[in-house]
Amino acid sequence: MEASALPNSLREDTCGNSSYADRNEPRAQGVDYKRIEKAVREILDAVGEDPDREGLLETPARVARMYAEMFAGLKHDAGRHLSKVFTEKYDEIVLVRDISFCSMCEHHLLPFTGTAHIAYLPSGRVVGLSKLARVVEEVARRPQVQERMTETIADLIEQRLEARGVAVVCEATHSCMTMRGVRKPGSLCITSSMRGTFRDDPSSRAEVLGLINRGA
Repeated sequence: MEASALPNSLREDTCGNSSYADRNEPRAQGVDYKRIEKAVREILDAVGEDPDREGLLETPARVARMYAEMFAGLKHDAGRHLSKVFTEKYDEIVLVRDISFCSMCEHHLLPFTGTAHIAYLPSGRVVGLSKLARVVEEVARRPQVQERMTETIADLIEQRLEARGVAVVCEATHSCMTMRGVRKPGSLCITSSMRGTFRDDPSSRAEVLGLINRGA
């Protein structure tokens, strides 16, 4: 494919530079790479490093690309992945477990990584299983807190699928707790968000949590 046939986002960045054109990683829209690079140089200088040292010369550009990738879901509607549905009479629990994710804690801009478990009770419509994973991926790729991430995923599934019940459980390890501050490696944060039947009916809630925790 000729360069002229490529979308603008693949030909040049927001500053008109083409240095990122051949990279396939997802990127946030409207990222000012040069501004990030300048800021990273300032940080390196502020902590007493030499940003012109050989090993750091390309670090600002790498960090800029990293942020563009990590925040690629910032201006997208993750719910669009749930627009294609299939009519089915199935009315029992649909569960996808162990959807891996990596997000960025908005408090320290350090990553937190883990898995999400999503269950819903259809109301005559189901969605492709991979679409649930896409929702998790896109919601995770923005500055986040785990609590809000969990709520956002549950809200999207409830609203877009008109599900009778939704359960989302996320488990993650946070770098801001394991590598700095209290420094407690191995600690795990678990958050849950229940909607509809899973929130109102204790037996249904127990059933879906039992499925999520099976084999854990």
